[in-house]
Order: sequence, then structure tokens, then C-alpha cells
Amino acid sequence: MSAIKSSPKKSAKKPQDGDLAPDRVSAILKGLDEAYPEVECALTHNSPWELLVATILSAQCTDVRVNMVTPELFRRFPTPAAMAKATLPQLEALIRTTGFFRNKAKSIQGAARKIISNFNGQVPQTLAELITIPGAARKTANVVLGVCFGMAEGVVVDTHVLRISRRLGLAKSETPEKVEQELMQIIPKDRWIAFSHQIIHHGRHVCDARKPKCDRCNLEQVCHSKDKTWQS
Repeated sequence: MSAIKSSPKKSAKKPQDGDLAPDRVSAILKGLDEAYPEVECALTHNSPWELLVATILSAQCTDVRVNMVTPELFRRFPTPAAMAKATLPQLEALIRTTGFFRNKAKSIQGAARKIISNFNGQVPQTLAELITIPGAARKTANVVLGVCFGMAEGVVVDTHVLRISRRLGLAKSETPEKVEQELMQIIPKDRWIAFSHQIIHHGRHVCDARKPKCDRCNLEQVCHSKDKTWQS
């Protein structure tokens, strides 16, 4: 009796999640482009070093507050070499209003000393090197690489990106690290840098955490969030 031939197994494909359908993701990106065509980083800076420090200071603090603090900070200590010599009390006094000022003072002093000792006084241009700098975790590194060097190594996930990505159904995780990995799977790499800036701007001006202004949102028709305040 001849052996029964089994048909080759086909690789199982997961059904495409409606929220992650390419057409829907493209519509969201198009809407962001229309609403925020030239949006830029909100942290005022004149160099990679200044952006690195400003981003460290922005943890648990608004960009507006950071931009009020950094002019005098950089006037007093304009370079990594100058900041490396600053005392912690000097730095704490200048950044006190950003919150957690003692830890932040240690971080920016440590960042300055690390850059002087390990990177010849220059902010490094790789993710692996940047995350070795005190105070510079992956989010901070992504900000500096994307804004200053045009390098897309990941997606910046702050509180706005975390909240709005989940509201739009682009991510389901609850931590910035996991949400970043989800977004990197569905957002084209050449859009990673702009996407973060656009979503952050959208979160500040339209998609508020407590009461989103859905009647002003050009993404409203593709948004299925349960806490929408208005529907077309």
C-alpha cells in the first residue's frame, strides 16, 4: 500500500489587527504630517551637549520649565569641561525648579565628566556609547541621536507618545521600552524621528491626558479610544 503523502505545512499567519492595518497606520502618519509638517524638538539647545543636558533635566518636568532654566545654566557652564568642574551645590541651585534636582545635578555632572574622560569632550554618536553616560537612558539617547545627528536608532517614547500610541491602538504595552518596540515594528524607520516630535506636539496641544480635544483632532476619525470626548 502506497504511503499517504502529507501536504506541506503552511506557516500560520496571524490575522492583521485592524488597528495596525497598513492603510490605517498610513492614514495616521498622513494626518500628523498635515497637522505638524515642520514640528521640531521643543527643548532649546545650540549643540548636542546642550540637548543632552536639557533632555536629562526634562525627566518629570515640562520642556517649558527646562527652557527657563538652561540659559543661565549654560551661561555659567557652557561646555562639558566647565560643567565637570562645577560643584553639586552650584548645579543644584541652577536647576532646582526642574524637580529631583539633586539626582539631576549628579547626572549632568557625571555626564560631563564621562564625556571628558571617555569621549574627548564630544557627545558620542552611537546608542551604545550614549547609554553609558550618566542620566542618558535609551529615550535620552534617541532624542540626541535623532535631533542632532539625524540618526533613527529608535522611537522616543515620553509620556505623550506612551499615552497617544495606546489611545490610537498602535501599542498595547504599558512601559516606554515595550511601546517603543511595538512602534518600531509598524512605523517606517524613516518616520521614527518625526513621528515622536509630532505625537509629542499633538499631546501637548490636542490629545490632552485628562480631556482630549477630540473636536479639534484631525485623527479623530481613525481613533477608537474609549475616552474620546467627541465623535464624528
